This record gives sequence, structure tokens and C-alpha cells, in this order.
Amino acid sequence: MTHSIAERIAEIRSQVPDSVRIVAVSKTVSVEAIRIAYAAGIRDFGENRISEAMEKQEQLQDLSDITWHLIGHVQSNKAIKAVQHFQWIHSVDSLKLAQRLDRLAQESDCQPQVCLQVKILSDPNKYGWTVSELLDDLAELNQCQQIQIKGLMTIPPLGLNHSETLSVFEQTRELAHKIQQQGWSNIEMKELSMGMSGDYTLAIPAGATMIRPGQIIFGVRTP
Repeated sequence: MTHSIAERIAEIRSQVPDSVRIVAVSKTVSVEAIRIAYAAGIRDFGENRISEAMEKQEQLQDLSDITWHLIGHVQSNKAIKAVQHFQWIHSVDSLKLAQRLDRLAQESDCQPQVCLQVKILSDPNKYGWTVSELLDDLAELNQCQQIQIKGLMTIPPLGLNHSETLSVFEQTRELAHKIQQQGWSNIEMKELSMGMSGDYTLAIPAGATMIRPGQIIFGVRTP
């Protein structure tokens, strides 16, 4: 097990520029497997469920330089724990959630960095803004003082071919550029969180700064 995880990480590293952050998606993965990935050089770990992540964080306190990324949908009743236990939240998917996280972060005296989740193509199975909705909400998002809006996150719909997936990533990059050009005071567009195990090799040339591989590092998950 040690060998295979370390080997897979080495292989991914050989394909990924140093400028791209590898966020190893460790949902349903054991603490032991996370320690193996850490020993192989991974410092960024992505979790979907807050309660599961908090248990792991408790057991991994000795690895004090881990950065924890929340990549799953944030339920409103878990928002306080999201801002307190994660340095990054990739899945900020509505104005209402952004405003709630901003208020709770202020009360908790923390400043999580966040990505705004956008749906380039219509997808009823995913959370997030449509492009037009996001552009309409930017003025209000810019009022958020405590959360640090750093960029966009996207997940292409299932069933796309390579060129369609690449197009989603490129359109996300173009949207980020368009927003950056507008010169908002509290919205930065430096980060593009896009690309998972099956498509990160398409996301990187399209401008991804953070990729989220999971299965390709840890193997097929047990439910």
C-alpha cells in the first residue's frame, strides 16, 4: 500500500508543473493512507464531509503543516464548522452561502480562502452559479470582507468527451479573466480549482492552479 500510493503521487508530480497545487481528495480514505501521502510530499488534502474531516484532523494534529480543503457542498447548519476547520473552501456555490460564511468567519475571527463554484454548462446534479447568475451577484459578493475570494471552482458534467471537457475548463479560465478585469476590491481570480482524477491532464493546460485527484492516488474507494 505504501509503495503504490507513493508511486502514484510521484507519477502525478512528474506530469504536473510545480505551480499547480495537488489537493489529494481523501474522503473515505483512512488516516494511515493520508499519512503515506503526506510522507510522499502531499500537504493539501480535500474532504467532502465536515464531520469525517474533523475526525481525521483530530488524529493528524502532529502533521501541523497540512492545509485542509473543503470540496463538498456546505450545508447551512455546518457552515460554522466549515470556516473554523478548513483553510480553503472550494465549494461556495451561492450568494446566500458566501454571505453566511462571511458573517460566521467574522464571528470566529478566521479568514478562509474560498473559490466560487460555477456551472459553465447546465447540470441539475451539481451545485453552483450559472455564469449569468455569478456575474449578477459580483457586486454583493464584493461586500464580503472576511472570506477571501480567490478564484473559481468547476466540475464538468458527466459524459462529456475530451474536447467538451477541455472547453468547460477554458471557459472557466475566460470567466475568471473577465471577472478579474472588472477590478473588484475584494474578489481575486488567481486560482482555478478544476480537474480531478479523470481529467486533470486537460485542466492543467487550460489554466488550473489547483487539481483535485483522489482515486488516482488512493485507489478505488470503499463506500
